[in-house]
Amino acid sequence: MELSLIIPHIEALIFASDKPLTVLDIVELINNAFGFIDERVTLDQIESCIEGIKEKYNSEFYPFEVRESGGGLQFLSKKEFHKTIGQLNGDKFLKRLSNAALESLAIIAYKQPITKGEIERIRGVNSDYSVQKLLEKELIIISGRKEDQPGQPLIYSTSKNFMDYFGINTTDDLPKIREVLAEQIVEGTIINPIDFQSNYNSPEEETKAKEVPEEDKPTLEINEDGSLIDREEEV
Repeated sequence: MELSLIIPHIEALIFASDKPLTVLDIVELINNAFGFIDERVTLDQIESCIEGIKEKYNSEFYPFEVRESGGGLQFLSKKEFHKTIGQLNGDKFLKRLSNAALESLAIIAYKQPITKGEIERIRGVNSDYSVQKLLEKELIIISGRKEDQPGQPLIYSTSKNFMDYFGINTTDDLPKIREVLAEQIVEGTIINPIDFQSNYNSPEEETKAKEVPEEDKPTLEINEDGSLIDREEEV
C-alpha cells in the first residue's frame, strides 16, 4: 500500500487516542488494521509519514499541530490560540494548586526521584498535604522506595500527565535551572564616593554646614577616589 494512503489513518489514530501515541504504537496499530503480514509497515516508513504530517499542520492554515508531548504524539493547539481556548478551561486544572503544591511540584520535577523528607528539607516545611494533592491530580507518581534509607521511604517522580499538561516530551525539555536563574540576576549597584559626602543633605543643609566653625568639623573626610583623609594630619 502506498504510504500516502496510510497517512490519513495515522492522523485518525493520533486524533482519536485519549493518550499520547508513540511511533511504535502507531506501527502496531496500522499493521493490525490493514492485516499486513508478509509486508509489514516498518518503523522508518511510519516515521517518514509522521514527518509529512507535522509539516502539513505547521502551515498557518491550521490552528493546531502534531507534537511530541507526554511521551508520544498528540494534536495540540498552537500557542497563538491558547488565550482564546483558555476561556473554556485554561485555568481549570492548575488554578486549584496552592503555592505550596507548585513549590513541591517544581522540586520533584528537578530533583526526581525524591522522597518526601528530601522535599521537606528543601522547602523547610511539612509537605504532606501538597504531595497528596499532586498525587490526586496525577501530576506525580510513586515510583518506588529508597532502599538505602531507614524505613525505605517512598520516592516520587513526575507523571506522563505532568509532561502532557506542560507540553513537554521528557523531563529533559524542562528549562535548565541556570537559565531560569540567569534571567533573575540583579546587577550590582555602582557606588560613587560622592554618594557618601555630606550624606546627601538638602541645599539648605549644605549651606548651613559650610557655616560650621572649622574646629567643629569632622577631621576625617572621603576623597574623590574613595580613600579616607585625616585633616589633622594635613595640618
